[in-house]
Amino acid sequence: MPDRAGRSFFAIPASELAVKLIGCSLVRVLNDGSRLSGVIVETEAYVGPQDQASHAKGGRRTARNEPMWAIPGTSYVYFTYGMHFCMNVSAHRADHPGAVLIRALEPREGLERMRELREAASTRGVGAKPMRDVDLCRGPARLCQALAIDRETNALDMVSCEAMWIERPKRGAKSPALVNTARIGIASAGPEWTPALLRWHVAESKFVSG
Repeated sequence: MPDRAGRSFFAIPASELAVKLIGCSLVRVLNDGSRLSGVIVETEAYVGPQDQASHAKGGRRTARNEPMWAIPGTSYVYFTYGMHFCMNVSAHRADHPGAVLIRALEPREGLERMRELREAASTRGVGAKPMRDVDLCRGPARLCQALAIDRETNALDMVSCEAMWIERPKRGAKSPALVNTARIGIASAGPEWTPALLRWHVAESKFVSG
């Protein structure tokens, strides 16, 4: 049986959870029962109110970022640039706004349905070549399109809900080699937080967003 992640899995600092999530699977079950999943290969940590790149910097608490303040294992899905959704999961403890952005997956289940969802959301012209497997979930916006992650999947308790959850790797699975870098697209976070090494990805994985 799959080893679904429980509350204690998420109840650790975001920087630790970001590493722990790599190699796990993000599972999404659609309303029609279709199961889509992929192995997490890239994450970023947003560690708390002191983090100047976080939506909760300075202790900011709003209707939008409320899931960051929720119990560990809560999904935080937000809309960005007026175009895309991004998916996070809360960490640490309730009332501490730590979260991990899931940046990329290696797709494993439901690839044809993922392709349909991605192509429906794409601006590519009629007659374009079929989307490659490697491009289905390579980046936070793409993976949300591929798994139909949107406002309806915001603020879900991923420990108990049946629409989306995290599964641990099989027992005995070898841990992948990781690369640790600065986060992407946060140049305005200041001299302390812009270069902070809070992004991790699987070394040499072709599914990483880059």
